Amino acid sequence: MANLILMKISIAIPVYNSELTIGILVEQLIEELRPEYDIEIVLVNDHSTDNTEQVCVSLFEKYPNIIKFYSLAKNVGEHNAIIAALNFVSGDWVIVMDDDLQNPVSEVKKLIEFALSHSYDVVYTYYTKKYHSLWRNLGSKFNDKMANLILNKPKDLYLSSFRAINKKIVREIIKYRYPFTFIDGLILRTTSNIGKIQVQHSPRKFGKSHYTFSKLISLWSNMFFNFSLLPIRWTLFCGIFLMFVSFAFIIIGLWKLTFLLTDIRWLTLIIVMFFAGLFLFFLGIIGEYIGRLFLSLNGHPQFIISKKFELNNSSFKSQFDDA
Repeated sequence: MANLILMKISIAIPVYNSELTIGILVEQLIEELRPEYDIEIVLVNDHSTDNTEQVCVSLFEKYPNIIKFYSLAKNVGEHNAIIAALNFVSGDWVIVMDDDLQNPVSEVKKLIEFALSHSYDVVYTYYTKKYHSLWRNLGSKFNDKMANLILNKPKDLYLSSFRAINKKIVREIIKYRYPFTFIDGLILRTTSNIGKIQVQHSPRKFGKSHYTFSKLISLWSNMFFNFSLLPIRWTLFCGIFLMFVSFAFIIIGLWKLTFLLTDIRWLTLIIVMFFAGLFLFFLGIIGEYIGRLFLSLNGHPQFIISKKFELNNSSFKSQFDDA
């Protein structure tokens, strides 16, 4: 352990409406990790609507040598809040975790020890049992399957929000300047030297998950449209396929009209409605790409920091250092 204690560990935590949990979590992290590691805790408040900001300010005032706290001007979502935190970490390794106490501090220590004793660039965690709601677990499984297809993710790798990232990968991640952030996509496009470790997941003791269905849809769309051309390629192949299908319908319609004298107006109406709907769907996919490109070129920000609490500015050099 003597050679490992020289490594600085940053713990990046996006916080949202966690006034009941963030104080407990920070106190536990400091109590358990501070004796063995040089740690810093970077908190980013994603525009909470409760008393979270006041709790975080109190924690900073109590531990100014350990805690950095940044409050965002508007809610930007978990992944944008994470990249905000990554812009201000200074550790050799960064632990990214949630604020809900479902990752016990003993497992944080386990993750740190595993990361420091191996040569991976990133270490993901996975669980024997997850204490999330049924629909969120289903959403996670769907997200995992789509990541296999779209991001070329290894099938045996679970994209957990509880992970350790080496500083060289952090430096690459924060070069990403666009507003539609998907941290796992940035990791997977940067390195394939990824490890995994099994940890325990605890039941939620306070409140409920802030991941709504609309937030999961937004996260999936960031993965689909910002880190892959696969959707628009699907559109191309579907278009080619439907050209042949429509040609077949024309042949069948003409045959019925010529030889069977059948009224085919109803068939024509169905075909027109089908292809009109399909055209709008494909147009929507293309529009999504164009719209995201427009917002990115228009300088739509990933996040805006409204308040900053830090003892010194020893973070990685980033495009947001003057925030």
